[in-house]
Amino acid sequence: MHQGTTPLRITRRAGALAAGALIALLAGCGTESGTKAAKADRTRAPAPSVQPVPAGLPGMPPVLDPKDIYAADRPGQLSPVVRKFPSRVYVPNTNDNTVSVIDPKTYEIIETIEVGVQPQHVVPSWDLKTLWVNNNRGHTLTPINPANGEAGEPVEVHDPYNLYFTPNGKHAVVMASLDRELVFRDPHTMDRVKTTPVSCYGVNHADFSADGRYFIVSCEFSAELLKVDTEKMEVVGQQTLPFEGAMPQDVKISPDGKTFYIADMMAHGVWVLDGEKFTTPTLMPTGEGAHGLYISRDSKEMYIPNRGEGSISVFDFTRNELTKKWWLPDGGSPDMGGVSADGRVLWLSGRYDAEVYAIDTRSGEQLARIPVGDGPHGLAVYPQPGRYSLGHTGVFR
Repeated sequence: MHQGTTPLRITRRAGALAAGALIALLAGCGTESGTKAAKADRTRAPAPSVQPVPAGLPGMPPVLDPKDIYAADRPGQLSPVVRKFPSRVYVPNTNDNTVSVIDPKTYEIIETIEVGVQPQHVVPSWDLKTLWVNNNRGHTLTPINPANGEAGEPVEVHDPYNLYFTPNGKHAVVMASLDRELVFRDPHTMDRVKTTPVSCYGVNHADFSADGRYFIVSCEFSAELLKVDTEKMEVVGQQTLPFEGAMPQDVKISPDGKTFYIADMMAHGVWVLDGEKFTTPTLMPTGEGAHGLYISRDSKEMYIPNRGEGSISVFDFTRNELTKKWWLPDGGSPDMGGVSADGRVLWLSGRYDAEVYAIDTRSGEQLARIPVGDGPHGLAVYPQPGRYSLGHTGVFR
């Protein structure tokens, strides 16, 4: 739980074209010129049936591979913006009002940064230059310079439970959970641009469609999902999940851009949703307290930490099924995190155990278990490959 709580038809035009072709053929019958014309016509390839591709969100960097929206996230594909940043793991300790900074090479804490009240997530900015700490109950965002790890002056932002950025970098989107609002802001100054009230409770996590024109939002306290038009900044769809007591959490879109997955910590699995149709999703059971969703560097798998049972389920996109389950030795409460730049390590916070886990993505072996502050939550691994950030703990494209 979040918030620090405990618990095909022939067209008229096609028909006309076909009729015209037949009349032309009959008119040429028995004549030399007609025969030549018919032969010439037979050498031409039929005109392909072209389906228009929906234009992407204006200003959004074009998708590199239509079959894989994460194609820019391969190992070593660091943007020039972040290439010289030191590799670090930033852990917001919700109950301690601090951020623990871990050196992933030594598995040691090298610094503890004082921030505002109840830091929930560490969020990379769209332009990759800043890490924003979401101080939920302190109503501020603390900027951290990832080049040197220094924290800047806090920026006043009310109820910043989570933070996202539109794919074109035009707006930041604050998930104001208790305020029941989606607040669109300037991505640099964080000045308010538009407030979109919502009727659900606990706006929480989100992810954007492949073309960036809409995003799906989870509402954890009312078991609902929202569909939001990115440009209009308005809710265009809303539904209640078909499970009593559902509590949806992290949201992630498939590499081919066709399917959204929503982790649910009370339904103990992942909802599978057609975002375009926004019809009722189906539930894929994974484990007790399914919480986060993270894509492997080759876009072949998705890691699903099950916080309530100390395990990580592995979903294979090609096979469309769960293929592995890794258990943490001595248990734990794997929550939020990210994948290392080389793709070899999955980093997760242990929400109720004041620790962080480093897990080998090839074997599922626990590499390290690092004590941190109280209530570690939205851990960010930084830098990571990608051209821009959509926010949360690091969703890159």
